[in-house]
Amino acid sequence: MLSKISRYWCWQICGWGVFALINIFFAYTYDKTISGKLVTRLFIALSLGIPVTHLIRSVIIKRNWLILPIEKIVPRLLACIIIAGFVYSLSYLTFFQLFNLSEADPQKQVGFLRNLVLRTFDSSLILTVWVLIYYLYHFFQRNKKQEVDTFRLQSLVKELELKTIKSHINPHFIFNSLNSIRALVDENPERARQAITELSNILRSSMQTEKLETVPLEQELNIVKDYLALEQMRFEERLKVQFNMDEDTLKQPVPPMMLQTLAENAIKHGISKRVNGGVVVITSAIAGDHYQIVIRNTGFLNGHAGHTGFGLQSTQDRLNLLFGTKATFEIRDIPGGMVEAKVIIPVNK
Repeated sequence: MLSKISRYWCWQICGWGVFALINIFFAYTYDKTISGKLVTRLFIALSLGIPVTHLIRSVIIKRNWLILPIEKIVPRLLACIIIAGFVYSLSYLTFFQLFNLSEADPQKQVGFLRNLVLRTFDSSLILTVWVLIYYLYHFFQRNKKQEVDTFRLQSLVKELELKTIKSHINPHFIFNSLNSIRALVDENPERARQAITELSNILRSSMQTEKLETVPLEQELNIVKDYLALEQMRFEERLKVQFNMDEDTLKQPVPPMMLQTLAENAIKHGISKRVNGGVVVITSAIAGDHYQIVIRNTGFLNGHAGHTGFGLQSTQDRLNLLFGTKATFEIRDIPGGMVEAKVIIPVNK
């Protein structure tokens, strides 16, 4: 934080220092001298300019103008620049007259109001240049950060590619599913064929995980339904499943296999450890500028390491890389002997 503040103030001083040097250069070029009044005027200009531009920066940061679209930010910035230019010019002219800093012929001097208008126009142009430089700096910084995040995401996806079968599609789940399908071949051929299709869908989706950053929630939900349908063959009456999905959330983006990972976690660390089984409830809903996905299952965390393993950690990492601090993930015990995993993601408008 200190390095960022130091860098900002360094650029502030350097920028206004260049402004002063340019004025000195032109004054010396035309008058061949540097008067005491010129030095005083420049000192006042810098003493007012630095606080005024710092105030503009504070307004931009406080009101989050850096992330606004151009059609919204331009009129606000123009209004802010004009107001700041007027305040700067009024203060400058007040000191100008107070210390009698004019070097022009008194008969050629213009009135205060006209001078204020002209000075406000000139000051607004200077402040506009300052704001443009400030925005260009943050534009390149943001692009640089996005590039770094993209490289980190690609690196994580490559790591996921090697661990996908182990973390997302547990080998025991595949073997159990195949055994259940084999038992159904004679008893219920139609269900066996359906189970093969469900397993194929899950495996295909798993193999495509490294190719996509996000998928629609509806697509992810279909995979989870196939997964839970296969698990219901194994647990039979011990596993009950409920879906309460808001249709407005189905087109929203989620990291691929994220929901399946959370569902598998609910089965592995919740339902399978209980003699009487339990229930898995998956819900989604819009809440303001975010939408939330909640997976509840019968069971308790009990501090088990499995609840902080690779699957859940990869969920947190991918949410951080894709959405930054705008997305959150938590898993906790809730009343009624249930565990709740909640993901909150900004709405894609």
